[in-house]
Amino acid sequence: MATLHDLLAEHTDLSDAAAQHLQRLVAEWQLLADLSFADYVMAVRGEDGRLVYVAQVRPNTTSTLFQHDEVGHAVDSTATPYGGNPLVARAYTRGCIERDDVPRRHGGVLIERIAVPVRYGDEVIAVLGLAGVVTGTLPPSPLESAYRDAAGALRQMVLEGTFPLDEANTLGLSTPRAGDGFIRLDGDGRVVYASPNAVSAVHRMGWKAELGHARLADAFAELLTDPFDAADVSTMLDAACIGTEGRSGSGSRIGENGLPTADMPLRMELDAKRASVLVRVVPLRSGGQTRGAVLLIRDVTEVKRRDLALISKDATIREIHHRVKNNLQSVSALLRLQARRSGNPETITALTEAVRRVSSIALVHEMLSGSVDEEVDLDAVVDRLIPTLVDVGAPGQGSESVSVRRGSRLGVLPADLAMPLVQVLTEVVQNSIEHGFAEDPGDTASRTRLRDGAQIVVDGERDLRGLTVRVTDNGAGVPAGFDLAASNRLGLQIVRTLVNNDLGGTIDITPGDDGGTVVELQIPLH
Repeated sequence: MATLHDLLAEHTDLSDAAAQHLQRLVAEWQLLADLSFADYVMAVRGEDGRLVYVAQVRPNTTSTLFQHDEVGHAVDSTATPYGGNPLVARAYTRGCIERDDVPRRHGGVLIERIAVPVRYGDEVIAVLGLAGVVTGTLPPSPLESAYRDAAGALRQMVLEGTFPLDEANTLGLSTPRAGDGFIRLDGDGRVVYASPNAVSAVHRMGWKAELGHARLADAFAELLTDPFDAADVSTMLDAACIGTEGRSGSGSRIGENGLPTADMPLRMELDAKRASVLVRVVPLRSGGQTRGAVLLIRDVTEVKRRDLALISKDATIREIHHRVKNNLQSVSALLRLQARRSGNPETITALTEAVRRVSSIALVHEMLSGSVDEEVDLDAVVDRLIPTLVDVGAPGQGSESVSVRRGSRLGVLPADLAMPLVQVLTEVVQNSIEHGFAEDPGDTASRTRLRDGAQIVVDGERDLRGLTVRVTDNGAGVPAGFDLAASNRLGLQIVRTLVNNDLGGTIDITPGDDGGTVVELQIPLH
């Protein structure tokens, strides 16, 4: 289905600012539908003069009248509750709210229809069409009366171009629904009506008295644990209900129309001693006069408890990785100390290789200790691992004799793949340094002396299905008759086991086109 942006671009020549106003309205009009107990559609006038529906919303508080999607249909279609009715076109032309003189029967029920022009600046850029079931002969409940009264105020603000507000939601907080908890405030910030769910939420925060006629900012000030939150919510409610940033006067975050500007937060997450709630305040102001505000409230205590449990679990996992890293570094230091005290060259070589292997594992755990999603940036690991490999493989010579670099990005991998892959790369690069560039590979004593001009490049290619890693060097190349499966070298045996068992991939070691060796790893990602 085409998006609202696509439909506006297809049917209208609205400016970007006007289109953004309609986008904001569609993002907020679920509240309008819920408070009205009605379906809404949005119609725009196309460049050919025809009116076309570009968006619709169904209420959560009652059954929908629109069984089918009306988006993309012309307004003069006879198949919808708006079929054959001039309300929308009349509202577009006259620029005022239009409604049926008498209810209309549709699908066995009587419905009321209202058309509300959407004004942006001095221009009508769209029309909202409302279709809802006519209320019965019985008087409405207090909840229904409060809902419908607030809906009427919002429709008037749509007509005047002041709803929705250009609100900055920098914290990315969600919006409570009317059914979560609805509080109607008068122009002094006092509670006119509170729905049962709203009363329950405030009582869970610790409020014991009746909520009716209480000044909500004062109630929150008694309940909130953070005095700064209490001050902020008081400022927010004053801005919405009174049109000032405080009870003493106007403020820099109040516009000329008396409504909060974009830098005034209208959503907050509040922590009381017993509960946490998410609140969102909607100012009601039309004709230059305040009509109070609507405050929506949702109890998020259990959600926050689960979030804190996840955060605690995540912190515990990171601490475990940190301690494992510390323990491995201790093991590495002990092995290095033992190697220095040994006088046997073969023992020194074996212990040094063990130090390298343990250090590579410790490095991955160090990266995981700072990660929040159990993923490892391979590029960062390889870049930090390379100097260690050069120091171990060619002590005292370093980058003057051998250049090891990463040629392209390897990307991010889950920890269960990153750990064995880093170990494989450690063995492959170390094997290349020791056996590809040694002056005399057969002489144990001289294996740390490298030929000048040694170069090793680690490259990666990645798609949706797998990762290919190539380690290329310009060394002595693959010995004649080399068979990886039959090799008895410990390092290559470790590589083969990790690739086959842990990575579920394949490894090929072949001569390079211009000499040297190419090691290619194929690792499936899914």
